[in-house]
Amino acid sequence: MPNILLIKTSSLGDVVHNLPVVSDIVRHVPDAHVDWVVEENYADVPALHPAVEHVIPTALRRWRRRLLAPATWREIARLREAIRRRRYDLVIDTQGLLKSALLAALAAGPSVGQDRTSAREPLAAWFYRRTFRVARDLHAVVRNRELAARALGYPVPVTPPDYGLRVAMNADTAATLPARYAACFHGTSREEKRWRD
Repeated sequence: MPNILLIKTSSLGDVVHNLPVVSDIVRHVPDAHVDWVVEENYADVPALHPAVEHVIPTALRRWRRRLLAPATWREIARLREAIRRRRYDLVIDTQGLLKSALLAALAAGPSVGQDRTSAREPLAAWFYRRTFRVARDLHAVVRNRELAARALGYPVPVTPPDYGLRVAMNADTAATLPARYAACFHGTSREEKRWRD
């Protein structure tokens, strides 16, 4: 049974966009054990996918504000221990940032990610054992799915993404929703993404 670690730390939309990767993996590698490293504020999101066995929270955003504090270094040591607790057959960094590549390098197992022409931060590619070119003009969901497929050797999915989220609906809830609807998120964690007054 292969052990696979996903690295997609933030932000909320990026974490949600990575959920179909888990569904693809368990569809093509049914005996896989999937863990996920994610920012502590978003740890509940990967935990919603039934195929994610362990969510490993990190606090990179909080730590960078208190990098010299001894408590921060103790937490970093605990994160390193948590990431190395299981031997991984493959560590897939779909984030493509230097910080996520460093997390992947901490894990016990070979890491893969986007090549220097594909990654959001090209320097990240230097930390992976193998890299893959993934077109930058694709939607994030497609990019994530393609990277995982190429890393694990299964065909790049062309099916609609399966986010793995199952919501139990009672008769009242189902009756109030139309057949086609959209869910909109109005909040953001970054100031530059906010609507101007």
